[in-house]
Amino acid sequence: MGKHLLVAHGGGPTAVINGSLQGVVESARSAGFDGKIYAARFGAEGILAGDLIDLTGVPAATISRLGHTPASAIGSCRRKLTDADYPTVMETLKKFDIGYFFYNGGNDSMDTCNKVNELAKTEQLDVRVIGIPKTMDNDLDLTDHCPGFGSAARYAALSAAELALDASGLPIHVVVLELMGRNAGWVTAASAMAARLTDCQVLTYLPEVPVDEDRMLADIERAYAKGKGLLVTVSEGICGLDGKPLADTGIVDGFGHTVPGGTAQHITDQIIQKLGLKSRAEKPGLLGRASIPYQSSVDREEAYAVGKYAVEAALKGESGFMVAIDAVRQPAYSSSLSLVPLAKVANVEKKFPLEWIVDGNQISDAFFDYALPLMGDEFPEYALLRG
Repeated sequence: MGKHLLVAHGGGPTAVINGSLQGVVESARSAGFDGKIYAARFGAEGILAGDLIDLTGVPAATISRLGHTPASAIGSCRRKLTDADYPTVMETLKKFDIGYFFYNGGNDSMDTCNKVNELAKTEQLDVRVIGIPKTMDNDLDLTDHCPGFGSAARYAALSAAELALDASGLPIHVVVLELMGRNAGWVTAASAMAARLTDCQVLTYLPEVPVDEDRMLADIERAYAKGKGLLVTVSEGICGLDGKPLADTGIVDGFGHTVPGGTAQHITDQIIQKLGLKSRAEKPGLLGRASIPYQSSVDREEAYAVGKYAVEAALKGESGFMVAIDAVRQPAYSSSLSLVPLAKVANVEKKFPLEWIVDGNQISDAFFDYALPLMGDEFPEYALLRG
């Protein structure tokens, strides 16, 4: 068994990814782990380059600040490893005498984890491999939800509510809010919370349902005519009836995914040109996944817990698994952790349930029953005086 531990981040950071890193480091220390604790600098790039950060002697006070540090403290990347990369990965594990490997990421990262685990077995390299779930998109399978989602959902809900109050307080234009979510609409669905918190009209469009642009414009015109203000919230990756994104940057990221963008502006342009209404496009972008002021306390605590659990499982001899969150919501919310096989979650994308989308642009109560406990503290009650 190798003597040392390696943790890496993959994909887009979240508001709580460093909380999982904190859980890894503090769990290893509390267990009396006597090897070195390494982190790969910029994820897979650092592993390939043998560029590791030694966290072993980092003061406890610094590690404790990870829970409220946004983005990735050790660096992440969108490098999708190829078959030609894996021999180098294995050489790095051997060179640094790694016995415990933890990859914190989403679908593609779990695929990397699974391949490293299988190669370690093939090469008879005694390495325990555990995946730590992370994605604001909430699209990992076999887990109730993913760390990062609760905070992103809280940001989407409160930001949408603030925009909705502005739109209804000065109802002279249609406000279109674009939120992150290439193929899965979990975060954008949370923006529909604005309809519960304000007196504004809210229409929400997710990538799971192709958009008929003519019908969308008709619905926008009808909702705007009610005179209460209108907020339209959209996932960046929504597509038309032809299956093509309404807006496409033409860029492909390191994982081979098309990078969407400009959807809100496209819809705004259509509203102005075809309906003759004023419209504004808003896109918080990375703020939606990095905001610490909007961080969910539940999300932060669970992110820490999955990092801690991963180390505990590996030290007990487990390998080839991802940590999953199991949750119950009645009579009160609580969660527990378990292990699911990496091979069953790698590259599997969990979409938003179609039955939670009503009339193509409304989100059902079932989603909020699911999501509200994950968003943390109570939402504010606004003073609505216009009647």
